[in-house]
Amino acid sequence: MAESNFLTPPELARSFVGVGVKKAGLPIGKMLLLGILAGVYIGFAAHLATTVATGWTIGGQPALFGLQKFFIGAVFSVGLMLVIIPGSELFTGNNLLTVALCHGKLGFGGLFRNWIPVYFANLLGSILLAWIIGVGTGLLSGPVGGTAINIAYGKVASSIPDGFGHNVSYFFRGIGCNFLVCLAVMMAIAAKDISGKVWAIFFPIMAFVTSGFEHCVANMYFIPAGIYAKHFAGAAEASGKTPEQLAALNWGSMWSQNLISVTLGNIVGGAIFVGAVYYFLYVRGTDTEA
Repeated sequence: MAESNFLTPPELARSFVGVGVKKAGLPIGKMLLLGILAGVYIGFAAHLATTVATGWTIGGQPALFGLQKFFIGAVFSVGLMLVIIPGSELFTGNNLLTVALCHGKLGFGGLFRNWIPVYFANLLGSILLAWIIGVGTGLLSGPVGGTAINIAYGKVASSIPDGFGHNVSYFFRGIGCNFLVCLAVMMAIAAKDISGKVWAIFFPIMAFVTSGFEHCVANMYFIPAGIYAKHFAGAAEASGKTPEQLAALNWGSMWSQNLISVTLGNIVGGAIFVGAVYYFLYVRGTDTEA
C-alpha cells in the first residue's frame, strides 16, 4: 500500500503532544530569535496586504469591498507560509500547546515558558519591521501610508454598531481568527510536501482575513505601521483623518483598544476551540508519548 501524503486527524492531533513538549523545552535564546522571526514574517505579509488594500476606489468612493478583502486575505496567507515552512515560533499557532497540557505531558509552567517569551518576541519582530518600513524605507509616506493609518485607526477606534462594543467585539473576532489560524497550522503539519502545506495554509488564512477577524501578531505590525505613518504629511493627508483622530492612534490605544482583547480571543479560539477539542476527540485515553 502506498504511503499517505498526509497525517490522519488522530495521527495529527497526537503529534501535537510531542510538538508541544519540544517547543516548551527550547532554549530561551533560540525561542526568542525564532519568535522575532515570526513577528517579522507576519509583518511582511501585513505590509503586503496594506499595499494591496491601497487604491480600491471608483470616483473617490470605496469599491469592490468583498473582492478587495479577498485579495488582501489571499496575499496575507504568505505570512503563515513563512512561519511554518522555514520554521519559527508564532504565539497564535503555539496556542496548540494545550494538546500536550491536557494530556499531562506539559505543565502550566512549561506552557507559559513558551507563550510569554514568544508573544513578546513576536511583538519585537513586528515593531522592528514596522519601524524599518515606516521610518527607513519611505514606503509609508504616501497613499500606502494613508492605508496603513486607516487600517490601524479602525483597529483602535472603530465603533461597532449593534454589537457588544469595541473591545468585546474584538475579543470575539480574535476567537474566529485563531480558530482558523490553528486549523491552518494543523493542516499544514498534516501535509507532508511543500505544495500541500501551501494550500493548507492559504484557504483558512484567506478566510480569516476576508471575514474581518483579528490576529494579535498581525496587529503588532498593522498598528505600529499606522503610528509611524501618521508622522508623514502625505500619508496623513491620504488617510483623510483629522488631527484628533490621528491623536487617538497611539501606543496606549494599541493595547487598551486592541491587543489585550484580541490576544484573549486568540487564546480562546486556538487553545480551547482547537487544541483542547482535538485533544478530547483524538488524544484523550491514548498512550501517546512525548
